[in-house]
This record gives sequence, structure tokens and C-alpha cells, in this order.
Amino acid sequence: MLAAGHAEVSLTIYNQNFGVVRDTVPLDLKEGINQIRFADTTAHLEPDSVILRDPKSGVKLSILEQNYRADPVSAGLLLSLNEGKEIDFFVKETNKPDRIVRGKIIRSGYQAHSQAAMQRYGQRYSMNQSYLAYGNGGTAQPVIEVDGQLQFSLPGEPRFPALADDTILKPTLDWRIHADKPSKLDAELCYVTGGMSWESDYNVVAPEKGDVMDLTGWVTIDNQSGKTFKEAKVQLIAGDVAKVQEGNGYDNNAGFAFAAPAAKRAAPAVTEKAFDEYHLYSLPLATTVHDRETKQVEFVRASGVKSERLYIYDGVSIEQDRYRGWNYENIRQDQNYGTQSNPKVWVMREIKNSEANKLGMPLPKGKVRFYRQDDDGRLQFTGEDVIDHTARDETLRLYTGNAFDLTGERKRTNYRMDSSERWMDESFEIKVRNHKKDESVEIRVVEHLYRWTNWDIKESSHPHAKTDAQTMEFRIPLKPDEERAITYTVHYSW
Repeated sequence: MLAAGHAEVSLTIYNQNFGVVRDTVPLDLKEGINQIRFADTTAHLEPDSVILRDPKSGVKLSILEQNYRADPVSAGLLLSLNEGKEIDFFVKETNKPDRIVRGKIIRSGYQAHSQAAMQRYGQRYSMNQSYLAYGNGGTAQPVIEVDGQLQFSLPGEPRFPALADDTILKPTLDWRIHADKPSKLDAELCYVTGGMSWESDYNVVAPEKGDVMDLTGWVTIDNQSGKTFKEAKVQLIAGDVAKVQEGNGYDNNAGFAFAAPAAKRAAPAVTEKAFDEYHLYSLPLATTVHDRETKQVEFVRASGVKSERLYIYDGVSIEQDRYRGWNYENIRQDQNYGTQSNPKVWVMREIKNSEANKLGMPLPKGKVRFYRQDDDGRLQFTGEDVIDHTARDETLRLYTGNAFDLTGERKRTNYRMDSSERWMDESFEIKVRNHKKDESVEIRVVEHLYRWTNWDIKESSHPHAKTDAQTMEFRIPLKPDEERAITYTVHYSW
């Protein structure tokens, strides 16, 4: 018996290239053993994840056997099924009449690839339309006998006899189900499938002047599962869900998902609820997700979001490849370490993810693009960065580029070390310049105390704040066209 899928389909999608499909399978069981075939699964189903149950009427399904076939009919498969037989080949040549050539299939060259088996080992693969592979050893080449001679290619387009009863047109589940008595029910089919993922993206628009912005967030769903889901209820899972990747151990890289804004909106909104140790987020309306489709759904829209623009000057330029693996002692012994200067001043954006700032929701990892409106009202792209999963009431800090009119310069002015007494003094001068004609700015000058963990600032031209065990920061206000110099001496002992 061929079971057809019911319209009620739901999906839960993870951003680890897999999802969970829940479908409804109408069953009309007779007493005894029933042969059921369901041919509406994805092409990347994990067979050992399949659950068939009746959660409503309480009928116990006694499944004697389950088979998953992922070898839908193709030219290569039909060649293999007709090995040792003669078939017709249709030959079409330029400037010649069409003709039929009779040939015997000695070897088809078909190589069956189990998609489920490939997925178990985390391999990515592709098959061509005919499922033929031509290996270097030649064993994957077809061998056809025509007029008593062998050739290693098809003489033309093969014409096959009618399909056998056991031939399938797409991936199929076969069950042998035992029923104690005749019964009709809508069974729930649930399975894990590959080929599905989602990610989030954000667009931030600023006016011509000021730093109060509008933020829009989109979730992008990518369906490469080999199946179209019509009018499906779609949910996204939030949390670090462990999934075993055979050969690679666990994958704990599931994405954090999102909640709807606190403010009421006229349009249906994404909803969120706690589920087990995770969070489940549901799209408000059923939607059709086509195979090989990328679908975008808006999940957050906020206006009047305040941001703070920061200018950061981190003047040390370190050649990472040269000093890879160095410890404190190596760094102390190299007096030239950290003396190269970086002239760029970074432009950063800080946004508080709070309800008071029109946000206040868990924000999933994704790319944030910034736009600013020019004096003609056109939007101009001004930079982008990637945020990690960010809980509510945390602060986003994003790098958007380097300032054109702000520069920095850093040089060492003194260096003394006494190895026997185990101490070192090092002095620096940092200059920052504001070339803006009509705008005052504040530049945060960051200095790293990298020689040793035990340090003390002996002299300093400006107040500084210790931001962590080996970092300090100066906040330097600059008027238009102003330059200021910061000097300090650090004393290390070990």
C-alpha cells in the first residue's frame, strides 16, 4: 500500500545543516501484516532517526521491518538493472538520419552511492544526472557490445523497457506493520534530515546626522534537502544541541535563535518559549519552503535604537606569524618586540541590547550591515561585522572600518633591562591627530603591557584606566585639527 503525506507538515531547523521533519501518514491497516510504502521523504533522511507512531488514538504500531531506499530511478540504475540484456540506443548525428542501434550491456558502470551512509561520515558528495562515475581504473565505465565489438561508451541514448514494480522514483521508506485488527489512523512520522540550515542577518540604517538607528533582522532559511514542504509550520531551535558526527565526535555548534520584540506589532510576530534546556521559536504563519530555495523572514524591527560611536587607537603592530608560540621570556629577551606602529584608528559601534534601547531580546549570531543616509536621502554602505550569540541586556561592539581623518603614531622612547636584578623599564610616546575640520572627538588609546604580568606605571602624562591584567586605556579628547601626545613609562619585575 502506498501512503500519501498529509498536508500537516512541520519543521524544526538547526543551523548545523540538519533539521527535524514531522509529517502525517494516513494508514488503512488490515488485520495481519501490511506492506506500507511512503515516498515523500527528503533525499538526506537519516534512516536510524525515523519514528513512526500514533500519538492520538493510542493504536500501537508493531513495525516488523523498516527499509529506506535512496536509489531513485536514473539512467545509470536502469543500465545496471539490464546488465546482460540487449536494449535499443537512439543515435542522433549531425547531417545524418536518426537511427536505432541494438546493444548488449556487458557492464553498466553504475556505482550506487548510499546518501545516508555518506552523511554518517560527514562527507559532502555530488552525483551527476545519470549516476555514472568514470574512475581512473576504468571499472566505473560502461561496456557495451555492438555488432560483436566492445566499446567503453554508450552508443546513443538508451531506451529502456517499462519500469519494474520495485523501482522507485524518489527516496522511499518501506514498512512491514502488523495489526491485531483493522484500523484507520493518521500516524506521525518524525525523522532527522540533512540539507537544512538557517542563519540571521541584520541591517542597521542611520540618518544623515546622529547615532540613533533603525535595525531590521532577518532569518534566512536554506532548504537543500531534496523535498518541498508545502504550507509547513516552521520552528527554529535555540541552544547548543549536541549532535554526534561519526568520525568527528560531537558537534555542539547549534545556533542561538531569537525572540520577538517586546513591543506589540500589527503584523504576526515570531514567538518564543522555553523548551527542555533550549528555546523554541516559531514563525507566525505556515509557509511553503521549496527545495533549493533560500527564504527570508523578518524577525525583528526596531526604531530609535541608540548607539555609541567609539574611536579606538591600538598602536601596536605585531607580526603574528613571526612571534607565534612565543612566551613571556621570549618577548622580554627581544627588545624590538612591539615597537612597530599601526597608524589606523578603528571605528566601533556599541549598541546596548536592552528593552530601554528598543531591543532586549536574544540575538542570534549573524552579519550586521551598516548604512547611513546621505544629504540626498540615498543609503550608503558604511561597514559590516559579525556578532556572536548575544543575550538580552548585553552590549554589542562592532568594528565598521578605519577612520579616514583620525590617525595615530606610536614609538618607544626608552628601554632599560637588568636581567640579573630581573627588572625592565620601557617608555613610549603615542600621538593621536584629529584632521576633522568641525568635529571634536574622543580617541581611546589602548596599550598592552606584554612583557610580564607584574608591572607598574611609573610615569604618565595622562590619566589611564586598567581594563584587564595586561591592558590599560587612555581617553583623549581632541578638538578639530588638534594633535595630542601621551607618554608613559612602565616598570616590569620578575
